[in-house]
Amino acid sequence: MAKIIWTKIDEAPALATHSLLPVVQAFTKGTGVEVETADISLAGRIIANFPEYLTEEQRLPDYLSQLGKLVFEPEANIMKLPNISASIPQLQAALEELQSKGYALPDFPEEPETDEEKALRARFAVCLGSAVNPVLREGNSDRRAAAAVKRNAQKNPHRMMKPWPESGSKTRVSYMHGSDFYGTEISTTVPMAIKARIDFKSSITGEQVTVKDGLQLKDGEIIDCAVMNVAALRRFFADQIEEARREGVLLSLHLKATMMKVSDPIMFGHCVSVYYAAALDKHAEALAEIGANVNNGLQDVLDKLDRLPADKKAEIEADIQAVYASQPALAMVDSGKGITNLHVPNNVIIDASMPNIVRDGGRMWNWDGELQDCIAMVPDRSYARMYAEIVENAAKYGQFDPATMGSVANVGLMAKKAEEYGSHGTTFEAPEAGRYILIDANGREILRRRVQPGDIFRMGRVQVGPIRDWVKLAVTRANASGSPLVFWLDAERAHDRQLIRKVRHYLEEHYTEGMDIRILDPVHAMRFSLERIRRGEDTIAVTGNVLRDYLTDLFPILELGTSARMLSIVPLLNGGGLFETGAGGSAPKHVQQFVKEGHLRWDSLGEYCALVPAFEHIAASSGNATAALLARTLDDAIGDYLESGHSPSRRVNEIDNRGSTFYLALFWARALASQDEDADVKARFAAVAEALTANEAKINAELLAAQGAPVDLGGYFKTDDALAGAAMRPSATLNAIIDGL
Repeated sequence: MAKIIWTKIDEAPALATHSLLPVVQAFTKGTGVEVETADISLAGRIIANFPEYLTEEQRLPDYLSQLGKLVFEPEANIMKLPNISASIPQLQAALEELQSKGYALPDFPEEPETDEEKALRARFAVCLGSAVNPVLREGNSDRRAAAAVKRNAQKNPHRMMKPWPESGSKTRVSYMHGSDFYGTEISTTVPMAIKARIDFKSSITGEQVTVKDGLQLKDGEIIDCAVMNVAALRRFFADQIEEARREGVLLSLHLKATMMKVSDPIMFGHCVSVYYAAALDKHAEALAEIGANVNNGLQDVLDKLDRLPADKKAEIEADIQAVYASQPALAMVDSGKGITNLHVPNNVIIDASMPNIVRDGGRMWNWDGELQDCIAMVPDRSYARMYAEIVENAAKYGQFDPATMGSVANVGLMAKKAEEYGSHGTTFEAPEAGRYILIDANGREILRRRVQPGDIFRMGRVQVGPIRDWVKLAVTRANASGSPLVFWLDAERAHDRQLIRKVRHYLEEHYTEGMDIRILDPVHAMRFSLERIRRGEDTIAVTGNVLRDYLTDLFPILELGTSARMLSIVPLLNGGGLFETGAGGSAPKHVQQFVKEGHLRWDSLGEYCALVPAFEHIAASSGNATAALLARTLDDAIGDYLESGHSPSRRVNEIDNRGSTFYLALFWARALASQDEDADVKARFAAVAEALTANEAKINAELLAAQGAPVDLGGYFKTDDALAGAAMRPSATLNAIIDGL
């Protein structure tokens, strides 16, 4: 029996699973394909990591660790839906919810002092940020729009694109010009496997202590060290604040505090403290006493004011409000609720927020709920300049047209926690002036970086095996598509120089005669890609881990309206397959709408599409002909689904996710009933297709009748499965047909 592991995750895609998974399990019954679930949600990960605090009934297996072993097996076949990459505020909110449900979990120690508190915080760290992706992504990434999805997007272009003003735009992307990670990065290739450690040597006392031990460096591995100078960072923020005030534009900050869970929250906190300096500096002593942490955003400060006497709380709140009178207006996350760009670090995630600026004509939302030009701050130059390039391109040549624009597929280097996304355990905030030194087991110094108090030191790594596989995957995709390959690598960046040498070496292992293969820095790679996009031509971007993440939101949001519609395949290094289903950046708003008015606008097209290669993988590895049939007919059904225009609407009392899944089931049943390869399958699904067709109007009426009223899910991070299941399967007629299988 071949198994597909379907991950149980969070928010809108978790709700959609209650509707879609029963269909998938019913359609695969008796086919030699079994679909099982594994809970890797934020709540599930917290519960699994603290079993000794819980009753036997409350405990959950550590599914993430189990999947972490499975990905090394050739039979691995995992449907990985988008999960929360938790910030500290999200972790605390999930903890509070679980505790309210009777889970006697410990509190998260924000400022650990004792060894016990430090150990507890370390246990919680495995639930923060990109806890899931590095464990499961034991392969490189192949992300692209499925052909049927792209054809449909051009035939029925999304309507979210707003024109750039012909009179000119003041919007720009601002970034540092020195003393950032890009400018301070040094890199080398390890000549042989060796153990190493990171030491910090104080310039004040001369004391040298080990801050990270037990590093196992691999033969041929590229390692980097870089520093963000916080004095320069704070000057940068102050300068941009002044420019935004002078130019009369909104100010916004774009980081990824969820994935870069050590460095980016610190950078976020510096922006908060610079912008609100008049209030925060005035009350620094009182705020320190109540444990307010600007790294968690302004909201953390506001929440903790309840710990103060009422008059002191009111005074600080008034001083914070007074800041807005003298500072430039901030971009808003929720104008109606007064939630700004600086309230919570996970509210504005760069890979989703920067595409929206382009999509919205170079603007963000202001206090009055209107779109306005902005300065988008992306402090580090490593990737900021490619965003500047697309903003300048749109300002000069106008908005992109989803009806005619080409595609930029992506082959991403992400296996073995590649590059910055694997640096959490080797990122440190300098306690004082000194040096961070990477030292091998023989006491030889490999790399060093000098720091000042508060500077952020980061070490990144990428192994040679994943690089070789990445180049192979890129050439394979180019052969299959005929599109040019563009390696987004910057010869002026230390890490990329090392990588370029390896890319050129591994390209020699492949037949590339007649292929268009280029190595361009991100600015010129973006320029080349945009020129082709505007001509309706396709390109393959071959990128490192962070750019993989950024570009596979940027281009799909412009082309398709959402990155959730992307096909994302991870051929695992040992022969298995990981099939990802898009991005969940807007999932919280979808849940809020569903709870408020019973309408889930989450689009499960990513899940539909990812199932096709999951079935194909089973067919190829086991010879299961029925799995191959399921793949072909599902692919046909997806095409029919797109052509029929049954995607979820954004408005209540119109078709939502549940209706979309009904139509996917209807078209899939029809495809299975109309094929002649398997007579048993044909006979089985003929009755299903007939029943679904005959009851189409009744099923739609039952699904629409469930909308328009609030929904009780029994929780946000840990919903009640019975309540969520009932809410997502409100059609008794549809349920009877599906369950009858």
